Amino acid sequence: MVRMSDQPERWTQATVYPDMWANPDDDPRESDGPGPEGELATLQDYLTNYRLTLRMKCEGLSPEQLARRSVPPSTMSLLGLIRHLAEVERDWHNWITEGDPLPKLYGKRDADFDEAVADQAVVDAAYADLEREQAAIDATLARYQDLGKRVGRENIAVRELLVHRIEEYARHCGHADLLRECVDGRVGQ
Repeated sequence: MVRMSDQPERWTQATVYPDMWANPDDDPRESDGPGPEGELATLQDYLTNYRLTLRMKCEGLSPEQLARRSVPPSTMSLLGLIRHLAEVERDWHNWITEGDPLPKLYGKRDADFDEAVADQAVVDAAYADLEREQAAIDATLARYQDLGKRVGRENIAVRELLVHRIEEYARHCGHADLLRECVDGRVGQ
């Protein structure tokens, strides 16, 4: 049983707003310029920022901390989230391509979480998988400027896929906030 005294003390690196992850001047998601122009640029900006948020939530942690599970019976961990999102990016890419689908990255169902173990090689592979899968779907989607265009075996509109990707990252960034706070007390933003 976890007692309140067993929980890490809450902390942040921010000094301007002490409940934030980082000071606005240090936050790579912040921009001094105007926001993106147009629907496609806006969707891409949101996706980029959620991807960056996930990375920020995982920065500075050891393999043991990244693999630390949330509350039982959940197998969720920060490392599991990285692996899960790599798997999901591959699934989305399979939706929008015409050929045979690529196999699952981690094999059986829930292996993305179940096999997220505290090993530096697993961590390195997870980050490499995520970067590769993100780049693959990004390159394929870059061919479509018409957000209403229906593509792939799922006949999904590009707009729908982009919004679905934003939703998936946003939801898991919320999980990452809580997981990180449980690991070392660092609060989210």
